[in-house]
Amino acid sequence: MVATSSSVGSGAAGAAIFADSDSRKYRYFDPKGQRATHYEDVTVDVQPDPERYLIQDWIINFSNGKGAYFKDNTAAKSSNWHAFRAPDQEWERTHYQRQSKIETMVQSVITNARRAGAPKTFDKVWAKLLQAHLGAWKHAEFGLGTSLMQAQRYGYTQMINNATLTNSSYKLRLAQDITLYLAEIGMDIAGWDDELGKKHWLEDGVWQGTREAIETIMGTSDYLEQYFAINIVFEPLVGELFRSGFLMLAAAANHDFITPPVISAAEADYERNLANTIDLIYVLAHDEKHGAANKKLFQGWVNKHGALADKAATGLQPIWSMPHSKPVSFTDVHAQSEERIGKILGELGLKR
Repeated sequence: MVATSSSVGSGAAGAAIFADSDSRKYRYFDPKGQRATHYEDVTVDVQPDPERYLIQDWIINFSNGKGAYFKDNTAAKSSNWHAFRAPDQEWERTHYQRQSKIETMVQSVITNARRAGAPKTFDKVWAKLLQAHLGAWKHAEFGLGTSLMQAQRYGYTQMINNATLTNSSYKLRLAQDITLYLAEIGMDIAGWDDELGKKHWLEDGVWQGTREAIETIMGTSDYLEQYFAINIVFEPLVGELFRSGFLMLAAAANHDFITPPVISAAEADYERNLANTIDLIYVLAHDEKHGAANKKLFQGWVNKHGALADKAATGLQPIWSMPHSKPVSFTDVHAQSEERIGKILGELGLKR
């Protein structure tokens, strides 16, 4: 049992017995496994909590009397916010290393492809489609990344903040990758228009459902709802639908072997982000005291954001009929996305 400020009543050295009190490790938490991982050592209890160790309450308070972090930033409740551990165990050093490797891979693919003249062999309709619709999608990724960047500030523990912030970083990196990718291949394709994606994002009816879904998430004040809506609802119904169900499958059939590797890192990113989100939501949905209320709350989020994601996915349907070569139908990939979200929600005891 971790000692708390209320149970100890003193901040003096030796006043409480913590995990490893008799060790030089100075660890004040109980590890999830038999031994603490490096990830736990650098994240658990890094963010202070007056209910655990701050005898004097929050060191800094806002003008309204609230401390630096407070639990009502989300409607969800927990008996122990510190119980969550991200499955990917990502922290600052490992995150930078991973992002660096991805950027090196993406840049290598683009450079080698341009050197071989690959962009000039793209089907002409496909090239226009990339300008218009991959160019529009980068705004979707940027919006999601911006939302998560805002959300991470309000997470009650460092473990939740870390998972949310790395999620944001992946999204912003992808938006940047797409921007640079389109700018570079545009130098090899006659008549290329770098502004076409922005125009379609703002004006094309195909994208307005996606805009509405993302802007609704961005406008949500509950940080956990933002995190939940993006990874549990929007990504399987819209994000994976477009990236895996269209770009990854249709590119090669239209003489484009560059776009899939540029986009592929995003799918690996999502698997990590999804695992983190499922673990956090599972802990809250099965909380001994608040589990039932949390489940009811989460189901409301599924219903709210699911309706917007369905509208967004339906709006994107015309894109599948645009390329000359159509190796996959919207109906097929949409059915797969429905199966995917069904399995995700099933793990959490939720439903469509």
